[in-house]
Amino acid sequence: MKNILTALTISALCASGAFAQTKLTLEECYSKARENYPLIKQKEYIVKSKDFSVNNVWKGYFPQITISGQATYQSDVTSLPIAIPGMKIESLTKDQYKAVADISQVIYDGGILSAQSGIQKASFAIDDHKVEAELLKVKDKINQIYFGILLFNEQLIQTDLLKKDLHASLAKLNAALQNGTATQPNVDVLKAELLKADQKEIELKSSRKTFRDMLGLFINQQLDESLILEQPAANFSMEKEEINRPELKLYSSQEEMIESQNGLTLAKILPKTNLFFQGGYGKPTLNMLRNEFDWYYMAGVRLTWSIANLYTFGNENEMARLNKKSVEAQKETFLLNTNLSLKQYQNEIEKLNGLISIDEQIIEIRISVKKAALAQLENGVITSNDFIRELTSEDQAKLNLAVHKTQLLLARQNIKLTTGN
Repeated sequence: MKNILTALTISALCASGAFAQTKLTLEECYSKARENYPLIKQKEYIVKSKDFSVNNVWKGYFPQITISGQATYQSDVTSLPIAIPGMKIESLTKDQYKAVADISQVIYDGGILSAQSGIQKASFAIDDHKVEAELLKVKDKINQIYFGILLFNEQLIQTDLLKKDLHASLAKLNAALQNGTATQPNVDVLKAELLKADQKEIELKSSRKTFRDMLGLFINQQLDESLILEQPAANFSMEKEEINRPELKLYSSQEEMIESQNGLTLAKILPKTNLFFQGGYGKPTLNMLRNEFDWYYMAGVRLTWSIANLYTFGNENEMARLNKKSVEAQKETFLLNTNLSLKQYQNEIEKLNGLISIDEQIIEIRISVKKAALAQLENGVITSNDFIRELTSEDQAKLNLAVHKTQLLLARQNIKLTTGN
């Protein structure tokens, strides 16, 4: 008995696994595609590289230590040109040696390190926003695939309804054939139309599988026939949303970089101050008259001011101004093109709402006409070809409604994608 219960439990679990369905929303597909897209790894590298680069810039405030050594032999040395009675001044040897450690500490650098730090941050921000802009294109691809599958689903539903309608009509026509009010050719025409519907179903399922496989590759998940995609919410406001695209942040970062570069240009012409300490061991030392090895040191404050950068200061400022104008022009162009796209999508939505309203009216008429045609076919008033024409018109009207509704959802999603919200 225990073995039987165990076997039944295992069978139930297997059955439940076999019929398990995969449900996905559009937002889940966005999230999974972003996580699995190879380019996302670059964002992590950008963050780490930025931390290292900025940290290295600020290390410029650490004491700078330089160690050097030198051994020389020279053709002549300094000597006194006079002789002092009673004193013997030993001449310096022509071989001289020294080992020196120089230590320098920045007190004021004119803002160079701050400007360099700003340049590094802006540079990596630009790289990051470029990656975000590329990732936005992934969302667009997901939209095309996701709504493509939804459209295939609607077409398959409509094809199934068409087949059911053909089966029901065929059953009534077979009954009419038995009563002598229908002919065999009329029955055969409906059978042929049913086979065409089977062909269409095969094509639609094959196309849907192709799109499903592409979606599976994007989100790194195995998807099969059990996949269920939820339709995005139909609620939508036609009010203009604020544009929040990564490209705008990219332009802002480019402007910040120009400002930092301008700050660096200014910092180069300002005076710099630092403390210094120099210690060493050698021969001779600071006392040039002492011809032997010894220790020595020197310490103080150093002020430096290079005016060479003044020559190019004006040109560099003008170049920065032109670069900023160029970025502003790019930003204005992007906003113009984005607003044009938004206007097109908004007009598309208005058009589709109007088409959907008419589609619903056409379907009501087509259903009524088809019913009348079926009654005429049963009574031998019209041929199967006449009935199929009306049936196909009804099917096309329903299909148009399904296509327009899916296109409406896609247009609404495209507005969200275009605004970056």
